[in-house]
Amino acid sequence: MMKNTASTPQADASLMEDVVAHCLLTRTRTISRVITSIYDSELRPHGLTSSQFSLLVRIARMKGASRADLARASHQERSTSTRNLQVVLNEGWAEEVTPDSGRSRPILISPAGRALLHAAGPAWRAAQAKARRLLGEEGAASLVSVADSLPPE
Repeated sequence: MMKNTASTPQADASLMEDVVAHCLLTRTRTISRVITSIYDSELRPHGLTSSQFSLLVRIARMKGASRADLARASHQERSTSTRNLQVVLNEGWAEEVTPDSGRSRPILISPAGRALLHAAGPAWRAAQAKARRLLGEEGAASLVSVADSLPPE
């Protein structure tokens, strides 16, 4: 239950100023939207979004991961990951294998998915170059360092 606290116009103004000037959440979400837009724009001619491209790369690298494994690897809720995965499966870019035994159904990249990744590679490289220019080398390196230091989900 939320505690009812009285606020004053000065306290509200102070909070708003602090958020505008220092909020890491607001800043990272803005950066995420701008960077995502760059990649989406470059990948669009290949019929891919940046989320689908990243998921295809993850599927190719993990070589038979389950839905839950894919969600954990991307720090996403399973329902979000499943929505993105469903498009990839429906397009035939990956396939879910029904095993002879066990509950886990590994997901593998299909030949069409592998060909799509190969074809979209130059678009990804162009987006990568644009994003690096926007962030600067130091900003890009910092972003990679922070991402690499995140604990596994």
